[in-house]
Amino acid sequence: MDMCCKPELVRFELRKAKMKKAREKLQLRLNQQEYDAVSQLRSVPSLRPGDNSSFYEHFILSGIRVERVEPGSVSCSFKVPSRLADRTGKLANGAIANLVDEVGGAVVYEEGLPMNVSVDMSISFLSIARVGDELEITSRLLGRKGGYSGTIVLLKNKATGELIAEGRHSLFGRHNSKM
Repeated sequence: MDMCCKPELVRFELRKAKMKKAREKLQLRLNQQEYDAVSQLRSVPSLRPGDNSSFYEHFILSGIRVERVEPGSVSCSFKVPSRLADRTGKLANGAIANLVDEVGGAVVYEEGLPMNVSVDMSISFLSIARVGDELEITSRLLGRKGGYSGTIVLLKNKATGELIAEGRHSLFGRHNSKM
């Protein structure tokens, strides 16, 4: 039967082509030993017993250090790793967006309750951070009304004090009363 008559075969071939393209891009960014190690992965193992975090969360947040936690405020430090850099060695905008999402969500997280979901994010990219730069990431709760929370997240270069990005992050969580 012709491929055009089997949509699942077409989808499979498209996925296969995308994986080949991703492998080719990885080869450009990784040395041969790193590429071989990644190529051997068949599934993503659990990071820690009982840990529900995903590979994605581990990939983005690995290396972040929580410096201070106060009600309505979280402060972290983070050394920019090469895995989150673009081709020119700068912290990728997508990685900045992920950090805004994760650290902005952390400031409103309450132990024992489900995570809030992101409703809206706006990010101003003001400067660049390079691989090896030490960043200070602070998140502050702007306000809360019902299940809706607003946060602001600032990413600064620790050495220069230069503001790399400012993110405003809105979240929603419908939590049952504890009463």
